[in-house]
Amino acid sequence: MSFIEAIILGLVQGLTEFLPISSSAHLRIVGEILPSATDPGATFTAITQLGTETAVIIYFWGDITRIIGKWFRHFGKGARAEGQPADRRGASAVITRNDPDVRLGWLIIIGTIPIVLVGYFAQEYIRSVFRDLWLVAIVLIVFGLILGLADWLGKRTREMNDMTYPHGILIGLAQMLALIPGVSRSGATTTAGLALGYTRPAAARFAFLLAIPAVFGSGLYELLHSLGEPAGHYGYAETAVATVVAFGVGFAVIAFLMNYISKRSFLPFVIYRLLLGGVLIVLLANGILQPL
Repeated sequence: MSFIEAIILGLVQGLTEFLPISSSAHLRIVGEILPSATDPGATFTAITQLGTETAVIIYFWGDITRIIGKWFRHFGKGARAEGQPADRRGASAVITRNDPDVRLGWLIIIGTIPIVLVGYFAQEYIRSVFRDLWLVAIVLIVFGLILGLADWLGKRTREMNDMTYPHGILIGLAQMLALIPGVSRSGATTTAGLALGYTRPAAARFAFLLAIPAVFGSGLYELLHSLGEPAGHYGYAETAVATVVAFGVGFAVIAFLMNYISKRSFLPFVIYRLLLGGVLIVLLANGILQPL
C-alpha cells in the first residue's frame, strides 16, 4: 500500500469514527475500492482508532480529568456516605458515592466490561465473518432505521448527570454491537442513549467517553500483537501515517458533531446509512465488490 492510500484511509477513519455511520464499514468498503483492493483488516482499524480516541481525550479533557479526579477522591478522606454530615471543610470538600462524576466513572468502567469480554472471545468472528460486506450492508440499513426511530421518538429530557446504573449498563451492552462493521460504535451507544430519553449532546458525550477504555485497550492489544508483522496488509509506516491523519481529522469532526447535534437531528446520517447500504447491496449483487 502506498502512503497516499494510508492518508486516504486515515481521512476515512477520522471522518467516520464519530459520526453514526460506522468507520469500520467505511474502511472495509474504501479498502476494496483503492488500487490495492484489500480489506484493511481488524488490526489496522483498531490501531488507527488510537488516533481518533486520542482526539477524544484532548477534546473532552475537562470532563475526563474531573471524572477521574472525583472517582479517586471518593475512596479517600474526601469521601462520605450519602446523608452523612459534612466536616469542617464544608460540602464542597467532600465527594459522595452518588456524586454524578463518581457515578459516571463507575458507569464507564461497568459499561466497558461487556465489549471487552465479547471482543476477546469472538476475535475470530470479528476478523472474518463479521467483515462480510453483505452483513455490513444489511447492518447499515437496519441500524440506520433504529437510529432514526430513537432520534424521532426519544424524549430528550435527560442530561449526562442524570445517567443511572441501569442506563449505563444498557448503553454498555449496546456498545458490544460495534464489533460488527456497519453498526457504528458511536451510533449504537448514542441510539441507546436517545431511546432512554437523553438529549442528543448528552447521549453523544457519554458515548464518546464510554468508548475510550475499550478502543484504547483494543488498539494497544492489536498493536502489541502486530509486532514483528504488518498491521494486516499494511506496514508500520503506513499505519502510523493513517493514525496521525485520523487524529487530526477526528478532532475537527468531534467539534463539528457536538455543535451540530445541539441544534439539529440525526436525520442526515440516517439517510446516508440507508443510501450507502442500498448502494453496497447493488455493487455486491452485480459482482463489482466481493463480500470477503
